[in-house]
Amino acid sequence: MKRNHTMIQFFEWHVEADALHWNRLKEAAPELKNRGIDAVWIPPVTKGMSAEDTGYAPYDVYDLGEFDQKGSVATKYGTKKELQEAIKACHDEDIHVYADIVMNHKAGADDTETFQVIEVDPNDRTKEISDPFDIEGWTKFTFPGRDDTYSSFKWGFEYFNGTDYDAKEDRTGIFRIVGDNKTWNEAVDDEFSNYDYLMFANIDYHHPEVREEMIRWGKWLVDTLHCNGFRLDAMKHINHDFINVFAKEIAQTYGEEFYFVGEFWKHDLEACQQFLEQVDYHIDLFDVALHDKLHEASTAGNDFDLTAIFDDTLVQSYPHHAVTFVDNHDTQPDEALESWVEDWFKQSAYALILLREGGYPCIFYGDYFGIGGENPIEDKKEAIDPLLYARYHKAYGEQEDYFDHPSTIGWVRRGSPEIERSGCAVIISNEDDGEKRMYAGKDRAGEVWVDLTGTRTEHISIEEDGFAVFPVNGGSVSIWALPKEDVE
Repeated sequence: MKRNHTMIQFFEWHVEADALHWNRLKEAAPELKNRGIDAVWIPPVTKGMSAEDTGYAPYDVYDLGEFDQKGSVATKYGTKKELQEAIKACHDEDIHVYADIVMNHKAGADDTETFQVIEVDPNDRTKEISDPFDIEGWTKFTFPGRDDTYSSFKWGFEYFNGTDYDAKEDRTGIFRIVGDNKTWNEAVDDEFSNYDYLMFANIDYHHPEVREEMIRWGKWLVDTLHCNGFRLDAMKHINHDFINVFAKEIAQTYGEEFYFVGEFWKHDLEACQQFLEQVDYHIDLFDVALHDKLHEASTAGNDFDLTAIFDDTLVQSYPHHAVTFVDNHDTQPDEALESWVEDWFKQSAYALILLREGGYPCIFYGDYFGIGGENPIEDKKEAIDPLLYARYHKAYGEQEDYFDHPSTIGWVRRGSPEIERSGCAVIISNEDDGEKRMYAGKDRAGEVWVDLTGTRTEHISIEEDGFAVFPVNGGSVSIWALPKEDVE
């Protein structure tokens, strides 16, 4: 029987810009594997608009830290050679690597160009608020540091459909570029009537040469890195038809095992369902709705009904297409989508994604290794490690839920005969100390279980009828199972 799969997002927004992060990953690979983590989502590997750029303002997608451009050879995370060494170190540990790719926009152009635009209402991008006029836009990408190595494709305004800055007038706005077939893509999110435009120079996926180049680049990236999958950034804003074609092209070339997960930041389950259908279920989605529930539960305390924690979530409706997460680089404090799950509930939140049947859980680097920057946050490794242990060794088999009290919920995993000593009982409280009588199985009668989190110190004996009363501290989680030290 296969062991449970677990992913880690191996970066946070404030990872030090010391060009040493790929080395950190190389060194961490054995420990990650030891913890039961078998996939790593790495940050954008391409050269950004500065040496400090986190990777979401891509300048040259063919520069993986190899050419002297934008103030350095290395990216924020290191050189191409170090990146390839880190990926090899992961592969040596049988850890898959998923590269974050940003295909919505380009930033840090080499020069300006003059072209015609129409300004649109930022709150309704389909509403024109000017006649056509000329601007000077940063849309010319010639990559003088790389020249024609790997690709001779040069970007100009004809390959974009929008930008946000007029250098001629030193003025910002949302400017739709005028030209043949130059409209916003329709197959995008309908926020602001049309959410094709997000930031910088917006790539125009109506243009056949753009589509061809980006598919070629995607294949070049896989061939260069030997990565096992892609995390697709900002999918709400990219032509969904193109995303479908892109994913299918990559899968046809590298096999159906090549993995895709997309950032589709929508709370609405119906919108996620429609997107999954549009891409023929080739791409998994991060479960934003569940993250919202975990955040709300952490801020509302005992006013939150824990029995409803999975209602209207992706993992409840599409368990095989949901990547569950507690927090990420965008939800961490002071970032774009700040919705940080509070500390008191963090361990319970991780139990909810790590110890259940559905979903593909993703641990956040900021939680596991800590957050840097001006307002550092300590790691929660001590709280997460017991859960990773339980996921790898215990959380198998039939699942029975005991979601019968708004402040105290639990579930049992009955275990699998193929994984010796597997099975566990999980109980979570968001109010006072609690307990729940749950069925572990008659075959477990006489077994003595302990709390793997170490929060409760007593030993619980499974009764003859297979039931036991499992306690939990207030505002806490306990994971009851056969003791850790007995596992080979």
